[in-house]
Amino acid sequence: MTPVPEPIGPVDATKVPRFAGPSTFARLPSIDAVHDFDVAVLGAPFDGGTSYRPGARFGPLAVRTASRHLRTAYHPELDVTPFQRVQVVDAGDVPVNPFVIEDAISQIEAHAGDLVRDSSRLVTVGGDHTVALPLLRAARRGHGPVALVHFDAHLDTWDTYFGASLTHGTVFRRAHEEGLLVADHSMHIGIRGPLYDRSDLIDDARFGFEVLRASDLDRLGSEEVSARIRARVGDCPVYLSVDIDVLDPAFAPGTGTPEMGGFTSRELLGLLRRLGGLPIVGSDVVEVSPSYDTSEITALAAATVVYDVISLMARELGT
Repeated sequence: MTPVPEPIGPVDATKVPRFAGPSTFARLPSIDAVHDFDVAVLGAPFDGGTSYRPGARFGPLAVRTASRHLRTAYHPELDVTPFQRVQVVDAGDVPVNPFVIEDAISQIEAHAGDLVRDSSRLVTVGGDHTVALPLLRAARRGHGPVALVHFDAHLDTWDTYFGASLTHGTVFRRAHEEGLLVADHSMHIGIRGPLYDRSDLIDDARFGFEVLRASDLDRLGSEEVSARIRARVGDCPVYLSVDIDVLDPAFAPGTGTPEMGGFTSRELLGLLRRLGGLPIVGSDVVEVSPSYDTSEITALAAATVVYDVISLMARELGT
């Protein structure tokens, strides 16, 4: 019987300073350096679907750069050594068409589809939230319909925007229509801010989503919110989508559509870290727009979220 090789981890930060070495996420090996992998980090540098401030096409580069700062060997809150437990790789960026949304979506779906299979997981760094639609399509092919756990300031279930049906604000309506989601098992967390119309909420409920607003965290506390997430998704495969604007602009100024009254970084990480044991089969972290960032804090927040999601996956895959 051929022995399974030990995972190849990131460059050792005690031997090579964190500001040096490869430019992959957390200085992980690239996908062509290993014979197989458990989790792949993929960049989707597309922002042609954004409705306000552009620039998220540079998000994957910024998040990879910020990830150099992380100490990744051991996650004390989750009690896991993720890169020793499973093989994680950086799969590079999807070469997306920056002009034609439909072409970009097809390219992301095809690229992600080549990486997703029963035993592997994909964590994608956007890009604007439009990229979630092709990623959910790829996740359904690999794992079947999923329960969506969506951290965001916005519902992203509009029908159209200026006549366009594929934008960062319409992705989860399209996902519902395409049967990508398990009926009545998905949830939005962190929603806040005014809406165009009350019907936005009525439509969203009709599509089978439950909503926990940002203010609900103050009332319920993180333990109850995480319990409601678990109850909502049940035993379904979970797709975790994190728009960085779920954070308050004080903690994530570098994003396309900031909304006041959001989570602190600690609140978001605390909620994510309470989701251990859920079968997270895929994830995206989107809407980092570096040109609006201050001192790299948005990119660092996103990089930390990516690391936490990988750590959650490693705990589940490594058992």
